[in-house]
Amino acid sequence: MNQTTSTGATGADGTGGTGDTNRTDDTSGAGGAAGAAVAMSAADIEALADSLSDSAHALHKSIMAAIRKNAATSGQSISHGEAQALFEQEIALRQQANALYADATGYAARGLALPARELLDLAARAREHIRRIDRAKELAGIASALLNAAAAIAALKPEALVPALEDLKEHLAALPDTAKKASLPAGDGHTMET
Repeated sequence: MNQTTSTGATGADGTGGTGDTNRTDDTSGAGGAAGAAVAMSAADIEALADSLSDSAHALHKSIMAAIRKNAATSGQSISHGEAQALFEQEIALRQQANALYADATGYAARGLALPARELLDLAARAREHIRRIDRAKELAGIASALLNAAAAIAALKPEALVPALEDLKEHLAALPDTAKKASLPAGDGHTMET
């Protein structure tokens, strides 16, 4: 038996706080791997859309912080072209989230079998990395991998989701050193790099 639990749609910061929202847990006793493909519920799809929307918001904040660094320092932390490309990815993430919101029930009704728990966990990890990293190249890579995963779901092509998830995992695995650098105190001279 699948149970869907909801802990609320909005986090304390008003951004959606979907890290643990609307999870579907397998309580059938049948066991199963964390990456087992199961039909996603409308709540799972909405949770994924929340996570994509939160990732877009975090991406926007990172871009704006880099732009502010440009204005405050003599060196350029992000080029105009990089900022524009990242803004376009932000918009695309929001559009994918909106498409998932708009037809969450329809996707669930079609019985789209996906590794729901892995998908939701990876999306949450990606969002947290986007919040912490400050390198345009890594931001673009994670955003692109999230977009590919969302597009596979929207196109009802679970076979296209597997390579998108693997790409996302690779981007996330390559980031530990970058995440540590991003946690340094302000004024350490570290800027957004490509």
